[in-house]
Amino acid sequence: MDTLLTKIYADILPLVGQGKVADYIPALAEVSPNQFGIAIYSNQGELFQIGDAQVPFSIQSISKVFSLTLAMKHYGDSMWQRVGREPSGLPFNSLVQLEYENGIPRNPFINAGALVVSDMNQSRFASPHYAMREFVRRVSGNSGVYSDQKVARSEYEHRSRNAAMAYLMQSYGNFNNEVESVLKNYFSNCAIRMSCVDLAKAFNFLANKGFCQISKEQILDTHQARQVNALMATSGLYDEAGNFAFQVGLPGKSGVGGGIVAIVPNRFSICIWSPCLNKMGNSLASVAALELMTQQIGWSVY
Repeated sequence: MDTLLTKIYADILPLVGQGKVADYIPALAEVSPNQFGIAIYSNQGELFQIGDAQVPFSIQSISKVFSLTLAMKHYGDSMWQRVGREPSGLPFNSLVQLEYENGIPRNPFINAGALVVSDMNQSRFASPHYAMREFVRRVSGNSGVYSDQKVARSEYEHRSRNAAMAYLMQSYGNFNNEVESVLKNYFSNCAIRMSCVDLAKAFNFLANKGFCQISKEQILDTHQARQVNALMATSGLYDEAGNFAFQVGLPGKSGVGGGIVAIVPNRFSICIWSPCLNKMGNSLASVAALELMTQQIGWSVY
């Protein structure tokens, strides 16, 4: 594995810095573009890493998987009455489909769906962001994980479109809490900083039938873990989910901070990070690295 990582790192390194760092969130625009890290964590507890794998970054939409996990633990199948499980086919922040479908978001990974999930967690937890922070600390084994409030404030100041989605869903009776409060918790979750190593460890329960070997607990049951992986496979990479399934063939979730997590069921969890994004909003170098990795090892679930 170390030999493989060294080769992939060397092959992809010339792509690092190509693309564009997310700049619609001003605080993210300050991130140095020339960073690249890979971490792989096995179901036997082996860790393999290279490059900037221990540098924390803003996980952004990767946090949606953690939010979904918390909601599934407490609501079970009843939550699917409020959010769908289908690919969107439209931009992640689209309002058009949301109105057409009477305030029911297509899936939990587009922004509207993630906001509904955050609303569910707001109803369940006295302090939703604290619950999220403690959860990711537990499953990653890193008690130092925190939320960058500069990034959270920057996102909140540019909240108009997300607020519009939330108020639209509220008008259809699919949003139960005070919108501004949910938005603040949502952005605080997006602003959590974790490294590739942290995320590879934290996501391993999805490669291990819902069991977290870091905290020694069953996070989700086997059926629920399979459901999350299925949603990641169909909707985890914005409008590039189909191409990612075609080229990489693994369940994955990306964030505009440049990270991508991927799951090799029953074997490994992977996190790759490089801040510059392609036109679809996914890390250009990270997608290329995962393509190369699955081509060389044959890890595709298809």
